[in-house]
Amino acid sequence: MNIVIVGCGKVGAVITEQLSSEDHNIILVDEDSEAIASVTNHYDAMGVVGNGVSYQTLVEAGITDCDLFIAVTDSDEKNLLACLIAGRAGRCKTIARVRNPIYSNEIEFLKREFNLAMVINPEDTAALEISRVFLFPSAFKIDTFSGGRIELFHFHVTAEMPICGQSLSVLRENIMKGIIACTIRRGKEVIIPKGDSSFQAEDDVSIAATRKDALAFFRRLGEVKGRIRNAMIVGGGTMSYYLADRLLKYGIDTTIVEIDYKRCEELSSKLPDARIIHGDGTNRDLLDQEDISSFQGFAALTGLDEENILLSLYARKHSTAKVITKIGRLNFGSVIDALNLDTIINPQKITADYIVKFARTMSADDSDDVESFYKLENGKAEAIEFKIKEESAVTGVKLKDLKLRKDSLVCNIFRNGRNIIPTGQDELMVGDSVIIIMKDAHIVNIKEIIE
Repeated sequence: MNIVIVGCGKVGAVITEQLSSEDHNIILVDEDSEAIASVTNHYDAMGVVGNGVSYQTLVEAGITDCDLFIAVTDSDEKNLLACLIAGRAGRCKTIARVRNPIYSNEIEFLKREFNLAMVINPEDTAALEISRVFLFPSAFKIDTFSGGRIELFHFHVTAEMPICGQSLSVLRENIMKGIIACTIRRGKEVIIPKGDSSFQAEDDVSIAATRKDALAFFRRLGEVKGRIRNAMIVGGGTMSYYLADRLLKYGIDTTIVEIDYKRCEELSSKLPDARIIHGDGTNRDLLDQEDISSFQGFAALTGLDEENILLSLYARKHSTAKVITKIGRLNFGSVIDALNLDTIINPQKITADYIVKFARTMSADDSDDVESFYKLENGKAEAIEFKIKEESAVTGVKLKDLKLRKDSLVCNIFRNGRNIIPTGQDELMVGDSVIIIMKDAHIVNIKEIIE
């Protein structure tokens, strides 16, 4: 596809990285020539220096032949205007980044009036992911499918767990009944498990299960933890606002620590049920004074990665809280992994995943719909949910008889309101929602799982 991206900041760079790996033709638009050069020097993309809301600039960027237009500048209004111009000039699909909370209740109006295919809010989407983990702290990451009816729970294996050293073929009879292992990350290696695969200490594992079955599984592991009752958030930015708003609606006592007094006043006005503390969240005395050890949830969401890492390490040492760390730069992944930070949130990556999902949907034919999509294990694997709309080579055949591509796994079938953990005897049928795990492959149609 021909894709135009307006805005070469962090979000634009990550989106370009993800989409360029899928063989799209990408043109970037930004007024900052150095920002464009920084991205185009690393990824397969071209650049146009100019104003993203200028019709002439957009024509130069190829808007008349564009299939997908993405506006991710720092200005919501500029993004909306750019999408409006692009949609009318080129008749392409448009996506706008809209972050300001004042628009949060107007998304459907904006999509309708500006003819947007998607409105993406990185901070709110990241807040949603954090809230899922706070509600189910036994996992460090949770991906949802089929409208939340089935989820992918990511957790860390320790030597004390009864699954450690055991093969899946043995575990399926008891401990892992009703669930399926989807990925194992062991150091730098990512494994799509089979029956003879086993878990080892320090593995990061993802399982597909309903919340009820996952709860029973973690209880059998001795790792079950109830939803948190209170949380401290350090940093009072937009993401913190969205997160606090969600937590308060769940009945979770929420405290925000923010260094800027004016921002404290704004948060106090917008979140009257939250406890707002004016102070430096990196001050150890302040954290001790507020009794950090009493909190069950802790989120380090300041604008500096270094501060968030230090805060998270301190919280892990001085409390038993579920700790969330916002990291804006992931180019030091091996160093960050070594710190064992538990749950890491990167809003730019989350945004890119949503947009790649939409691009996959556009690339697919009419026989299947991509309903959900997640990059797993730093992009080395993917979880994709397809809705099967017609008969094909993958339907009506027992899974054991399908010649599936190497490192692929059918991990769940949702049929007639029922979740099915598939075995070799199951078949795919028209109307099914099917979750596929793939390693080192980019597919847009479920038929591509066959060799």
